[in-house]
Parts: sequence; C-alpha cells; structure tokens
Amino acid sequence: MGQGERENTGSPLPLPLFPRTCGPVNTQMARRRFRSNQRHEPSTERSFQEYYLSTPAPQTSRTELLRLIRGGEDTFLELKVKLSNSEKIAQEIVALANTGGGTVVFGVNDQMRIEGVDDPESVQEELARICREDIEPPLVPFIDRIAFDNGRRVVALDIEGKRRPYRTRDGRFYLRIGADKREATSEEILSLLDEARPVRFENMPALGAATTDIDEAHLWTFLREFEGDAFNDAGARGYPTRDVLERDLLLATEYGGEVVPSVAGLLLFGRDERVSELLPRAAIAATRFAGDSIQSAVVERVSITGNLFTLYEATLRFVSRYCDLWDERPRSLPAAEIADSPVAARANYHRGALSEGISNLLCHRDLALRDQPTRLNIFDHSIELINARRTAGFSPVAQKAIRYGVPQRLNPQLAAIFSSPAYGLKLPQGGLPMLLRASRLFSNRRTEIIAINDEFRVRLHGA
Repeated sequence: MGQGERENTGSPLPLPLFPRTCGPVNTQMARRRFRSNQRHEPSTERSFQEYYLSTPAPQTSRTELLRLIRGGEDTFLELKVKLSNSEKIAQEIVALANTGGGTVVFGVNDQMRIEGVDDPESVQEELARICREDIEPPLVPFIDRIAFDNGRRVVALDIEGKRRPYRTRDGRFYLRIGADKREATSEEILSLLDEARPVRFENMPALGAATTDIDEAHLWTFLREFEGDAFNDAGARGYPTRDVLERDLLLATEYGGEVVPSVAGLLLFGRDERVSELLPRAAIAATRFAGDSIQSAVVERVSITGNLFTLYEATLRFVSRYCDLWDERPRSLPAAEIADSPVAARANYHRGALSEGISNLLCHRDLALRDQPTRLNIFDHSIELINARRTAGFSPVAQKAIRYGVPQRLNPQLAAIFSSPAYGLKLPQGGLPMLLRASRLFSNRRTEIIAINDEFRVRLHGA
C-alpha cells in the first residue's frame, strides 16, 4: 500500500453529523472540517515529491463516504463507476480544483449504488500519475481506499485547489457548474489568473512615505522621455506628481485616506535621505577584504544608501576604487607586469558583466525578508554579490532557467522602469546570459551561482 493513501476496513468513526440544509455546500464543509487541520499542499516541485512519498494521507471513514454519496453529485462531488479514460478524469479533477475543491469517488454508479472497483491499487496508482503528470501545477493526491463488509471497495480522491488556476496538460482550463464540468471562457480564465496573481511587496505602500518624499526632478526627467506618446504635457501642468505616480505609473496607492508611494515608487524616485529612513533594508553593505575570504582583514566597509539610481552609481564607484573595469580583455593585464609584490595586484573585471550583476542585485531583491541584508564583497581575486531571495520555489529548476535568460523576477514593475533608458542609467544588454558569457571569456573562469538559505549568491572571478 502506498504512502499517499491508507485503506480503511474498520468500523466507522463516530463523526458528528452536519445537517444538509444549504445544498451541496454543507456536505463539502463537513469534509473540510474533518480534514482541515491534517494536511497542506506544498508549493514546489521538490516538496511535492517529498510530501507525497513521506506523508501518510488522512483516513476517510465509511460513514463520511456514505454521507457524501447519499447527497448525490453536485459542485463538489463526482461519482464514477470506474477509471477508464485518464484524459477525462484529468479534466474532472481540474474542474473541481478550479471551483474550490471536491471529491471524486470511483466504484459508485449514477444511481448512487456502490458497485466497487476490481483493482483499487491500480486506480490509486493511475490517479497519482494523473495528478502528477497530467495537471499543471501538479496536485497532491489524497487518496483513500475504503472497504465494505460485502467485500466491495471504492477509491476516493479528495481535491483542494490551493494553487489555482489548474489546467490540463494540453493547456485547457475547466470549471464545475453543478454536477457538470465545462471549459472555462476567456473571461473566466482571466478572472482565475487575476485571483492567483499575488500582491507583490513592490506594490505595497511604503508606510510613512508621502508624495513629498519623491525626487520630482528625477521623476519628471523620466516622464519627459515619453512626451508626445504616453505622456501628455498639456495635461500635466503644475507637475501633478501624485496623479502621475498613482494613475500613470502605478507607483502609488491609497492608504489611510492618503496617496502613498509604493515600495517600488520610493525606491525608484524617492529622495535619497527618505529612502534611507523609510526602507533601511534597501541599503547595500559593501566590504573590501584583504584576502579571499570573509575571514580576511577588512580594508573598508561602507553602507550605501539612497534610491536605486544612487545605489547603482555609488556601488559601481566603490568597486572601481579597488578593481579595474574593462569593456574587453586587453592583450596584457597590468597585474601581469608585477612580480613578487607583497600586496595583491588590483583584479580586473568585465565592465558589462559587473554592471549587470549590480543591476540584478538592486532589482531582484526580496525586500520582504528583513534579516537578509544585501552585500557586496570584494576579495583579492573575486567579487561576491549576495541578495535576499527565498530559496523555496526558486531552486533548483528556476536556477537553471535564469541561465538561459528566462526571467524569475520578484519585482517586475521596478525592474522594467530601472532598466528603461528613460530612467537615466546606461545599463548593459543581455541579462544574466551576457554576464555569464562575458565574465567567463574575460577571466577564463565560470561565474558561480548559488541559491541557499534564502540567499542568492553570484561570484565573479577576476583576471
């Protein structure tokens, strides 16, 4: 017997009966109350496998099953005589998951008579495969095999849609309406996607901030780049900073009766001193070590603060204080001409690769993590960039994807404006693939990328 289910052959458990006064919802609520504190659905592919292989499923009693069957098919219950068409079963499961969850019982006919299934073990295995391979994102299968005194056995699959919207392997979305399923309309799919889209930390109001904390010179310089197209100068007389932030750029939101810049808005266009006060976790701790590890003596350590524009330029200046930056590798490096020096020669780096690393450091931080400071460490022969980034859900699959340029952005709005030429920075093009290639060709060593302990680390080697 697999660990994703357990067979119940004992006497019914003494469960409380919930009156069926509100249609099908009460039956489902009874089941939810029965199991609500016994399980959770993991959020990542790795935890999906670990959870399914190691966690025993909660047990369903015959009393509960009979109570569900007596109510007949409804929005939350589907009855099947047998599992004969895996594709249609996947559609039924997707429909239930997208409509709030439910149960599929195999071995019961349309007249609600229990006929049983011939091989419940194979049904359980096929259901586990469908939930794992034919549904996106994968569902954790909570499966019970329940035996009756006459020898007949049924299989019950319990479904929760905590990560909806779900779709079949061929990309189709389904909903359950009453006892029937149907394919979702485009409007319904959009509604499901809107529901699933999380409110990102970058969109949260920057508490304590006001529109007076915005550097208007920087903001309006950005807007002027769109004059005649997205930006209408005639409608912006008097520099209505609050309206532009809220309505045009979506960088402000109403909070406590006032329009407050969002975290992204303050980071992008806030006055340096106010960003430092209101978002101290946005600072960068930059350190030059006299050696090749953090156990080496500290030459200089500074805290770099300000908005993203200031952070980028100040961080690049700090690196240039101790390293030489090149647009391409020269025929000979200055360090090659120094022999037997008691002091390590200045390391050399590709300018575009390092600039891209600093850009990623600023744009892709998980600012919701309070205790993980952003750090830049300069060693004799390498530079390490360390960011707060929740490892759960990011490693290892996403780590591979970003090497190909597939974005895994925590702050898409912030990153889009920061990388826009209108923001005023001359940033390299090509993203992480460019960084990896340019750094390797320059130093003849591969850049190291590690995600561990809620930190994302990039180490570039100097030449």
